[in-house]
Amino acid sequence: MDGVRLLSDEALVTRLQRAAFSYLIDYADEDTGLVADTSRPGSPCSIAVVGFALSCYPVAVRNGWMSRAEAAARTLKVLRFFSLSTQSEAPDATGYKGFYYHFLDMRTGKRVWQCELSLVDSALLMAGILVAGGYFDGGNTEESEIRDHADALYRRVDWHWAQNGTAGLSQGWKPECGFLHYGWEGYNEALILYVLGFGSPTFPLTSECYETWSLTYQWENLMDRNVLYSGPLFTHLFSHAWIDFRGIRDTFMREKNSDYFENTKRTIAIHRDYGERNPYEFAGYCRDFWGVTAGDGPSVPALRQSGRDRRFYGYMSRGVPYGPDDGTISPWAMLATLPFAPAAALAGTRHLLETYPQVCREDRFSSGFNPTLRCGPEGWLSEGWYGLDQGLLAMTIENHRTGLIWEIMRRCTYVRDGLARAGFKGGWL
Repeated sequence: MDGVRLLSDEALVTRLQRAAFSYLIDYADEDTGLVADTSRPGSPCSIAVVGFALSCYPVAVRNGWMSRAEAAARTLKVLRFFSLSTQSEAPDATGYKGFYYHFLDMRTGKRVWQCELSLVDSALLMAGILVAGGYFDGGNTEESEIRDHADALYRRVDWHWAQNGTAGLSQGWKPECGFLHYGWEGYNEALILYVLGFGSPTFPLTSECYETWSLTYQWENLMDRNVLYSGPLFTHLFSHAWIDFRGIRDTFMREKNSDYFENTKRTIAIHRDYGERNPYEFAGYCRDFWGVTAGDGPSVPALRQSGRDRRFYGYMSRGVPYGPDDGTISPWAMLATLPFAPAAALAGTRHLLETYPQVCREDRFSSGFNPTLRCGPEGWLSEGWYGLDQGLLAMTIENHRTGLIWEIMRRCTYVRDGLARAGFKGGWL
């Protein structure tokens, strides 16, 4: 990215936000409106990326990148597709019980790769659908239809079925084998899944479900900070892209005299401290080079480098401080923390762009970067772009600048009901 030093913070952030948003247009199917998981040829749709896209169309209107009419047309195309798509136990359906398969064929919408009916990705999709229903409040036919589809799609989701007769919640289901044999343990990105599951007026989660999950939380003292632990940075960002957790607390956070927004701020401070300490002596790590999270990484054999044995993990979820960590950071991650730690986010982003400009081609951040692995003169760099990265970045920047998505979701009755049933009180509630 050229001329970083010459750009004001506002100009830099706007330029990066617009480029991130443009991914959601450039890699959308013209007929279905589905958005590709990655920019790589043949990539299927990720339903979570579609949720981000639906949330970002209002952002584009707010910033003058798209007319309201065009945003409504794109939104309606997607909602009509999901409303009419096949919901059944068939292995090539689009979804079942109101949920959707993680990956879908871009043109037909059918399940690909024998992937799971994904609860959390369906929740991210539903969050985007609720943003659409809340934003398009006009009286014309198109916006009225958007609201009708959004409400019907959310009401169709059978969250209670996904408990599989237990007090917990499964992570997914497959027609070949039924429910997956693992549920949600430890704090992570599933917070929005539980909120939307509790907010349902038709098939809500049972009351004990949230407590069952929170009993697996890990409250720890890390680098002299008390924090609800989850290693990968994205787990502290995803739910916050839609819900403003400032000042609202559930039972767990009331007992700890904290909230989930403050917890993300503390986690960012831990990531910066970890980068400065750099216990494994990775190249580049410092207070302004961090962002260990889930994403693309090098898949190469183990090697010995600078007197240390190095292993690399490919695409996986990395975390701080317990790992795994192989020297790979996600270049977009620092800027995505703008709502929580603006000074740190901007300092880190500027340092990254000035030191390693190759991570931001065409103003879009790559998914992963590892300067320790010297597979070329500039280290290892992920190929292309990932939709989740771009969508999250566009949303978090907007929440920092205007609070647009937070404002829309604060007005959503289903979200307010879900938070209340999960035990949240105080603040804007």
